[in-house]
Amino acid sequence: MLDVSIRKRLNHFELDVSFQAHNEIIVLAGSSGAGKTSILQAIAGLTEPDSGIITLNGKSFFSGKKNSLPARSRNIGYLFQDYALFPHMTVERNIYYGLHKQTTATTGFIIEQLLTVLGISHLLDKYPHQISGGEKQRVALARALATEPDLLLLDEPLSALDEETREECQDELLRLHELWKIPFLIVTHSRSEAEKLGDRVLHLKKGLLVNESRGTMKETLVH
Repeated sequence: MLDVSIRKRLNHFELDVSFQAHNEIIVLAGSSGAGKTSILQAIAGLTEPDSGIITLNGKSFFSGKKNSLPARSRNIGYLFQDYALFPHMTVERNIYYGLHKQTTATTGFIIEQLLTVLGISHLLDKYPHQISGGEKQRVALARALATEPDLLLLDEPLSALDEETREECQDELLRLHELWKIPFLIVTHSRSEAEKLGDRVLHLKKGLLVNESRGTMKETLVH
């Protein structure tokens, strides 16, 4: 379980949020500048809150400025909005980049599973500039999950895609979540996307959680 209770002074307001996440998809929704990405960055260890706690499965990530676990030790997958693929590396090298431990047979099996599920096995020798936006998104997902993370953070991962590709990638995210059964935290501005993907949708305004709702479309899809 992910437990977040943090405060942090931002440019125009103070971020002050508390929530928990089990093995579910939590969507952070709200207007630009509401603090959604700041929450992901704090959980990932890319920025530090001013105060509060962040724990995952009983492991403390943050409990004060002097007790902050380095980002590399948190075992979190992070999918950035621009995917952050290395242009000089092939798809295969991008996926294997960042593995914390020596590649094992289990690691190889997991990556093969990801390649199959995401349908990108045929792209391994290509470079990012040679593949489409939807394919880049799938490659970035494979890289984020190749490390066998305990938590996956996704910051507007589908915003640059056309409608058809976006819907396909939403379906892929739902399928991957069923396979991996770890908490997913997704930032989006799209109401329909939030309702389709989220088990719960947390609505933010100027750094505060102002409302929580269920992902009604996902309930329909599941049941």
